[in-house]
Amino acid sequence: MQNPRNLSLGVLAVMSVTALNACNTQPPQPISTFQNPLKITLDNGKTVDTCADPSIIQGQKAGDQKWYIYCTTDPLNSTDKNDKGDFNFHQIPILMSEDLVHWSYQGDAFKDKPAWVKNDAGLWAPDIEYINGKYLLYYTASDTVAGGSAIGVATSDSPLGPWVDSGTPVVEPHRPPNCCGENDRRWTFDPDVIADDAGQLWIFYGSYYGGMSVRKLSADGLTSNKASQKEIAIANRYEGAQVFKKNGYFYLTVSASACCNGPLTGYSLFVGRSKNADGPFLDQDGVDFNATNAGGTPFLAQNGNRWVGVGHNAVFTDASGQDWTVYHGVDQTSPFLNTNNFTRRPVLMDPVDWVNGWPVVRGGHGPSDQAMPAPAAKKGQKNNYKTDFLKNAEPRDPIAAATDEFSGDLSGWEWTREPAAAEFGLEEGTFRMDAQHADLHMDSNTASILSKIAPAEDYVVETKVKINFPADGCCFNYTQAGLVIFSNDNNFVKLVQFSLWETRQVEFAKEVGAVPDGFPRYGNLVLGPPARADQYTYLRIVKHTENGHDLYTGYTSLDGVKWNRGGTWEHNLGANARIGLVSMGTQDGGQQFKANFDYVRIYTLK
Repeated sequence: MQNPRNLSLGVLAVMSVTALNACNTQPPQPISTFQNPLKITLDNGKTVDTCADPSIIQGQKAGDQKWYIYCTTDPLNSTDKNDKGDFNFHQIPILMSEDLVHWSYQGDAFKDKPAWVKNDAGLWAPDIEYINGKYLLYYTASDTVAGGSAIGVATSDSPLGPWVDSGTPVVEPHRPPNCCGENDRRWTFDPDVIADDAGQLWIFYGSYYGGMSVRKLSADGLTSNKASQKEIAIANRYEGAQVFKKNGYFYLTVSASACCNGPLTGYSLFVGRSKNADGPFLDQDGVDFNATNAGGTPFLAQNGNRWVGVGHNAVFTDASGQDWTVYHGVDQTSPFLNTNNFTRRPVLMDPVDWVNGWPVVRGGHGPSDQAMPAPAAKKGQKNNYKTDFLKNAEPRDPIAAATDEFSGDLSGWEWTREPAAAEFGLEEGTFRMDAQHADLHMDSNTASILSKIAPAEDYVVETKVKINFPADGCCFNYTQAGLVIFSNDNNFVKLVQFSLWETRQVEFAKEVGAVPDGFPRYGNLVLGPPARADQYTYLRIVKHTENGHDLYTGYTSLDGVKWNRGGTWEHNLGANARIGLVSMGTQDGGQQFKANFDYVRIYTLK
């Protein structure tokens, strides 16, 4: 039977009240399938093609089962321009849906910026909440009249507005923790609000510059308590906090790396959890998000299909109890809104599954690019989603000729730009390579590579490496050591342990030699935590071919047994690709670092 709201008045007139009530007791079945990206329509028939940093809520008042998404300030599509030909930047677009599949644009939360926000500032990364019978819309003001970014909030009786700003920041511009000059300002970005089991409200915020913090909020959600501020993630690693409760834990999902690098965007999501709303948040390996060897278990990363740069998410639960997440991504086949390389970030959606108390997106398969069973949008509906858990790729047989335990000599290896003899050698059963004042980046190709030919078939390459960074401190930027698979200096994937400001991280990068004008050549994503200083980190790259495309997936491990799967790069490195080792970067203060490789092992793929 049709939904009575879509019937003509004449038909409604002849239907009995009993018949209508009978219809209402049988909720319509959910839409059977959907496919990313979510389709968002405009009144003129065009579509909303970018919705970054999505936040989602279902109507909270009686009779409202619709769903609403709020997006960061952006144009709606490539034709959304003013009379001068410049993009229109919408102040937090609002989308609405009956079924979580078909969405429509409902206007913007703000026509004019609040008086305390600077005229040329952006309103970014909204967070929608329902508190004390009102909708509260938190947002980032990228700059303020007072100077520096801040978190604001507006209230409404309806998810569609009108919105009344509180008039002052919820979180004011302030200095980075334990850092910098009196007038310096951290990135006070990306709010997310949650209540703990006692009803206390907490606001999470922060970004790369200054790290991430949490504060207590007032009962009305309009002001924060500066004295309650705690730091929950080290600077220069994460942004885009989203916190949700499940089975006695607070789960923190966060995004890392560059958000907006076209087809080489490596934005990815990581997760940690805590028994307390204010942390500490630990990953699956027990590493703290505040640790120098930055903690975080991969939660969602690109998987080799067209979607890259997947991040800044919001988790929600559908009417059947299945968890889902909405997030933005970048389509490699159409990465920009225009020729000026404004990265297009459409909104995507996928189910969230659970393994031993930890969430994974789509059973670990990552972003979907095929028809998927749709969520149950309304009470009484059920969805047809069935979890298919992905198993990590595993090595099978060692390729003896390609494996080296560094117990003899370096026969079988070749140098590209051989360093001075004193800068490398075999040392106590390891291969030592001093970190060079050199690089492999774009056209700065000065670093040495020790390499051998890669297998022709699919394979797994693994190494165990340590680099003698100090346990803490700044700033041995871009000093790194690890694996590279390359066809030449400008075409490679690279998996390295590296230092960035006060952090130690694992980077998985891709460089392309020939790209269209204006396109990026280098992109990177990050993986799970490296080991602590002067301990070994295990690095693994799995190369396999799928539908004629060569895919390279990065893995990390702290013990060589339990592996964290990260993101995947597609690259055409050809039949003559080589597997190499590098140790390079910038040394601050004249310090010299060295890397030790315990082995390189290459296997066929199981």
